[in-house]
Amino acid sequence: MSEVKIIEFEDGWEFMEKGITKLKKILQEEEEICFDSEEYMMLYTTIFNMCTQSMPPPYINNHSKQLYENYKQVFVEYIDSTVLPCLRDRHDEFLLKEIVKRWANHKVMIRWLSRFFQYLERFFINAKSLPGLKEVGLMCFRDLVYEELKVKARDVVFVLIERERDGEKIDRSLLKSVVDIFVAVGMGNMECYVNDFEFAMLEDTAGYYSRKASSWIGEDSCPDYMLNAEECLKKEKERVSNYLHVVSESKLLEKVRYELLVVYTNQLLEKEHSGIRVLLRDDKVDDLSRMYRLFYKIDKGLVPVSAMFKQHVVAEGMYLVQQADDTTNRQSETPFFVRKVIELYDKYMSYVTSCFANHSLFHKALKEAFEVFCNKIVSGCSSAELLASYCDSILKKGGSEKLSDDAIEETLDKVVKLLAYINDKDLFGEFCRKKLSRRLLFSKCANDEHERLMLTKLKQYCGGQFTSKMEGMVTDLTLAKENQNDFQEYLSNNASTGIDLTVTVLTSGFWPSYKSCDLSLPVEMAKCVQVFNEFYQTTTKHRKLTWIYSLGTCNVIGKFDSKTIELILGTYQAAVLSLFNSSDRLSYSEIKSQLNLADDDLIRLLQSLSCAKYKILIKDPSNATVTSSDHFEFNSKFTDRMRRVRVPLPLVDERKKVVEDVGKDRRYAIDACIVRIMKSRKVLPHQQLVAECVEQLSSMFKPDLKAIKKQIEDLITREYLERDEENPNLFKYLA
Repeated sequence: MSEVKIIEFEDGWEFMEKGITKLKKILQEEEEICFDSEEYMMLYTTIFNMCTQSMPPPYINNHSKQLYENYKQVFVEYIDSTVLPCLRDRHDEFLLKEIVKRWANHKVMIRWLSRFFQYLERFFINAKSLPGLKEVGLMCFRDLVYEELKVKARDVVFVLIERERDGEKIDRSLLKSVVDIFVAVGMGNMECYVNDFEFAMLEDTAGYYSRKASSWIGEDSCPDYMLNAEECLKKEKERVSNYLHVVSESKLLEKVRYELLVVYTNQLLEKEHSGIRVLLRDDKVDDLSRMYRLFYKIDKGLVPVSAMFKQHVVAEGMYLVQQADDTTNRQSETPFFVRKVIELYDKYMSYVTSCFANHSLFHKALKEAFEVFCNKIVSGCSSAELLASYCDSILKKGGSEKLSDDAIEETLDKVVKLLAYINDKDLFGEFCRKKLSRRLLFSKCANDEHERLMLTKLKQYCGGQFTSKMEGMVTDLTLAKENQNDFQEYLSNNASTGIDLTVTVLTSGFWPSYKSCDLSLPVEMAKCVQVFNEFYQTTTKHRKLTWIYSLGTCNVIGKFDSKTIELILGTYQAAVLSLFNSSDRLSYSEIKSQLNLADDDLIRLLQSLSCAKYKILIKDPSNATVTSSDHFEFNSKFTDRMRRVRVPLPLVDERKKVVEDVGKDRRYAIDACIVRIMKSRKVLPHQQLVAECVEQLSSMFKPDLKAIKKQIEDLITREYLERDEENPNLFKYLA
């Protein structure tokens, strides 16, 4: 049996050095022919034999440890003797190119040597838990080359980046190769890249853009500055994709945003001739969109933008309020004011949806801005009344707003949206109900579909309770028409009234409260009332009719000297004129006693008939004021070019009564709310009770804290609540 020849370490290493020397020549480009398979196998086998000879103990001929140490020493000697001297002589871009070249050579060297020494990985390195062959090669480059030259190379990279930022062309592939070295020497983590390159790169970037921003902010307009900022951010993003590592993108862009935008936020937004207020005023949609895109990426960056947006909208709204206050004719300006507010809403809502991407901050800012001026008193009216009046002008016949069907639907939709900004929604509802009643009773509705559409929109937004009475009013009118048909049939089978009579029967709970009085009707009218009462008794036994003469109209034939004119009058006016069928001259007191009217009502009636445009009566003395000592005669010489004349009554400002009615309803609502809360909670401190009450009622109106306190005291008096004996600020519910 032949013995296996033992390879001494010196002999084996001498053979390995020949292969290593050839590898170095290949790297230095002194030798072009690479290792063939036979050479590679000889070198690998030598290492294999030196590691496996005399495997059983005592392993005296196993050279694994020495080979592992010499493997590392090969890199150290090559770097010290060849690599570092070349690198130390290079500067600027030449340094980077040489580093990239030496790094590429080093990776080739690691690849070949790790193949030659591969057997060490299988047993020795694993058994001893030592760094792997490739890791050792990388560590040598990191400890000897990278540590010495990282700052110098990094500074050259920064110079080249700054040149590129200033518009010069640079070798991006070279920079990418250098940056890749910072990543690779981390051997699986980004520590070297972050600590040795990225941190300084971010500081250098901050310094560069700080200098640029300080120059641009003084020279450029706000739009130009934002264009520059957007372009810079775009180029920095490209820079990351071209040669920086992706982990730097968010930090780099954040740094640029900070220097260009955060530092100069207020100065930029408040620029006198080009800031956000000017952009909003001049409809600079593209610039506003760019502003949103830039500040959206900044933490809380949109807060100052939305705040200034709100301030601008408030200023615009308050200008409209002031404009309306400055006019002398409130009634004619009401539609104008609301129309302008709707236009304002359209304009800035379009900014919110398009320029500001429907961001919640801007919706909130718009809401708060509109709440400021939409709850101001405008020309002596609340916005709730103005909005209701505007709806009335759209929906009634002969209204000031002439719109197409589609435009009406769109406008009503916007009115309901504006309602969201008004605190006194209940007041709006009551004015709407009042005006709807007049449209329904006097046949002023332009389109029944539009009326139903408005109620549907209000119901969707405010709930069924908000529109229940108004829906009841519309239903009442439908039933009243059926009732009138039955009445006509009744008349055809019974005695006629002698007068064409139309009666609208209403449900009192749905309609606004109207003043009722015991008017002494003329005989003809009284007979009509009696006939209808008899008819109504045949249809129901459980309902009582209350006649509201103030809402009635009469068509009266007036026989004057020149011609016969049909007069369209109120019931009260017709009753007054009917007195002159039997008397030529009547005093104020005589008219009052015969009709049983209050002074306020009678003065209005006589003024409309004797002092207004159509002087059906002649007043003595002939002045513009009606007094209790006046006398009146029928004006037989009255004439008009029209054969049909409507004699209007002086307008009565019903606002005060509506406000009083709403005030009463609010007291009931506060009572109900307090009882509802206490019934569920049983015991509650004063502050919490008030807070919950405000929260629950705020959907319809903004309750006054004093009113809540007053109603609490009232409920205590009525024994719904009681104070705690020990703590007077604690309330208990009494079942």
